[in-house]
Amino acid sequence: MTRRVVVLDYGSGNLRSAQRALARAGADVTVTADAGAALDCDGLAVPGVGAFAACMAGLRAVGGDKLIARRIELGRPVLGICVGMQVLFAAGVEHDVWTEGCGAWPGTVERLRAAVLPHMGWNTVAAAPGSVLFAGIRSGTRFYFVHSYALRAASAGELAAAGALISWAEHGERFAAAAEQGVLSATQFHPEKSGDAGAAVLSNWLGTL
Repeated sequence: MTRRVVVLDYGSGNLRSAQRALARAGADVTVTADAGAALDCDGLAVPGVGAFAACMAGLRAVGGDKLIARRIELGRPVLGICVGMQVLFAAGVEHDVWTEGCGAWPGTVERLRAAVLPHMGWNTVAAAPGSVLFAGIRSGTRFYFVHSYALRAASAGELAAAGALISWAEHGERFAAAAEQGVLSATQFHPEKSGDAGAAVLSNWLGTL
């Protein structure tokens, strides 16, 4: 059965590439900010590019933070991508400015401690044991990243203690490349830009809907 997916339109970029990638993976995809459609669909995808604060402002403008919370409450799957992953956490700090996030997960998104930023290009991910997103994907597979901020390993203790499965990547230090807990999943990398590997991740997510 074809799953109905909404890519939430809250003014962030990269919406159409996410739409195309999910459609190629077999979903019936709509890009919209309509609250009813976003709440009732089988799966809600929340992409994001740019600054944490700007994405949160856009989300709040369309009630996206409340939609995400309500879907989690109702047991309806949500997938965050890149900054769409970051905004799921309690807060983000950019240029010493603290911004409240959606609070679906504990933790603060911070600038990576690396000699070269942004972290741009292909990198491997160490999948969490039992991960659904990475099921059937061989170890050493590379995914495409573009970011300077992430949930650093030093800040991930509370998320791990809450029972989330965290998959890791490294750029200067370890950071959360993906996380999964119940109906909430997210990737720091861009599956829609990660070729066959990214398509497999999206297909795995669609299989949970």
